[in-house]
Order: sequence, then C-alpha cells, then structure tokens
Amino acid sequence: MLVHYPYNSLGGADHGWLKSKHHFSFANYYNPKRMGFGALRVVNDDWVRAGSGFPPHPHQNMEIISYIRSGAITHRDSEGNKGVTKAGVIQVMSAGTGIMHSEYNLQQSDLSFYQIWIETNQHNVQPRWESGEFPTQASSTELTLLVSGFAEEHKHALFINQQARIFGGVIKSASEIEHQITGQAYVLAARGSFTIRSQNQQIQMSQGDGAEVTRSKFITINTQSDSEIVIIDVPG
Repeated sequence: MLVHYPYNSLGGADHGWLKSKHHFSFANYYNPKRMGFGALRVVNDDWVRAGSGFPPHPHQNMEIISYIRSGAITHRDSEGNKGVTKAGVIQVMSAGTGIMHSEYNLQQSDLSFYQIWIETNQHNVQPRWESGEFPTQASSTELTLLVSGFAEEHKHALFINQQARIFGGVIKSASEIEHQITGQAYVLAARGSFTIRSQNQQIQMSQGDGAEVTRSKFITINTQSDSEIVIIDVPG
C-alpha cells in the first residue's frame, strides 16, 4: 500500500535562521495521525542559515541520522567527537545512555539536510558518532545502502542499533529501478520527480514529498528527471 504526503501538506516551523518541514509530529507541530512510522520517529527537512545552528542539547536512547543535501554541518558532542559533515556525507549518532551535542552551520553558504530519528532496539548503549560518504554520481540501477542495523552489512554501511536500513543516492532521468522492502519503507524525494509503483497503485513524487510503503516486498521507481531519493526501511 502506498500513501503520499506532498511537501505542502507537511507540518513545519520557521524560526528565521531555521526553516523546517516535519513529516511527523515534532516540537510544536502535533498531529495525532502522524506520530511516526514503525520504528521511524522523526524526519525533518531542515534549512539552516549560514552562521547559525543548534546549540548543545541532550539526547538519549535514539539513533539520529543526518543526511546532508547541501552545505556542511559541524558536529561536537560530550564524548569528544567532532567533525564537519558535508553534502555527500551521512552521519550517525547513537545517543545511548545520554549525550550532549551541538550542530552548527559554520560555512558561508546555507545548509539543507534530513534529520532522521529511529527508535533503538538496544537501550543504554555507549554513545557513539561516525560519518561516511555516499555516492553523488547518478546511477541508473540502484540506490546505495548507507545505514544498516544488520551485522553482515556493517562493512559497507554505517551502523545503527535497530533492524533498519537507509538507502540513498541519485537515479538518472528516464531510469527504472526495482527496490526490495524488508519491513516497511518511507520514501523521500530530496530532489527531482519520479513515480513509485507497488502492486496496483502508483503515486507521483516531487521534491520534498514523502510516501509510506506498507504490505509490499518491492517497489518500482521510474524517474522523470535526475532524482535524489532516500528510502528508510524500518520494522513495523
């Protein structure tokens, strides 16, 4: 089953330095019908003005993933981790027993990224942070596995404490790919336009849209332009 969430239907906030669209209830946006999607709790489509950012704040027992679309974000945390994550890089923070971190855009240009929270299946683990690059060259065949909670895939993807996967990348215009779903999936159109087909349903996706995929083992994606796509596959 496919359920489409157009960009203009999403919740959001505008703080001047931060503009955010919320795919699920978050902060001052509350929608009792949009409290998450299985183990997926938060997807925020964030824009951060140059020279601004999130001051130190705490997290606990959550897997927090940042998918950088443009610009760069500077991370520091109470465990001594620090790094600059640029477009084409993804970062993962396991909050575990508790961690304080800050995220600032210290660049001259604005930042856009997806902030993704996935509920953990291992509480009170040692907090950790890491980042890794993902392909920015367009493909016509598949999306790249970026994040995984499955042990056999840790050589090729960043680790999280949940039986979930995140795929992402750019698919060339006029391509058709088939993507396998393990649990249930949330699809994000980071840019471009494409259709998703599952069984007897088809929906059209445009930049900023989201879509839920349930009760389906495969989806077929057809692109009408070069399209940056993120697929978050989580337990139901």
